[in-house]
Amino acid sequence: MKLAHLPLRVSIGAYFLNSGLGKRSLEGAAAEGMHGMAVAAMPQLAQLDPPRFAKLLSYSEIALGAALLAPFVPAPLVGLGLTAFGAGLVQLYLKTPGLREHGSIRPTQQGTGIAKDVWLVGAGLTLVLEGLTHGRRRR
Repeated sequence: MKLAHLPLRVSIGAYFLNSGLGKRSLEGAAAEGMHGMAVAAMPQLAQLDPPRFAKLLSYSEIALGAALLAPFVPAPLVGLGLTAFGAGLVQLYLKTPGLREHGSIRPTQQGTGIAKDVWLVGAGLTLVLEGLTHGRRRR
């Protein structure tokens, strides 16, 4: 891991790890609410029951957080994971009614918490692009 990646990877990795650990025991209304919001944006997730969805989301966040914190996981690989996860959250934001102002991509008060997740896509792409261009020399 490059020293310049350390602040980005540790801060985002710790956040994801904590979030995933906090979702390990989601059940009942909390799991149903999270599942319902995800299904509204990505209908194919309806195939999963809410508790299973919550577990898979929890495991995904834990795995991504651990990968970000592990110095031996290459930047492009962890960047792809972060970009994919962030893109899913952006899709959730764009497709969930009430999160955006009518006819705009600007968030409503309720959408601000999810709209901010666009930074995950930016951070992930930064790791991918920097990792892919590292070591190339100009002629």
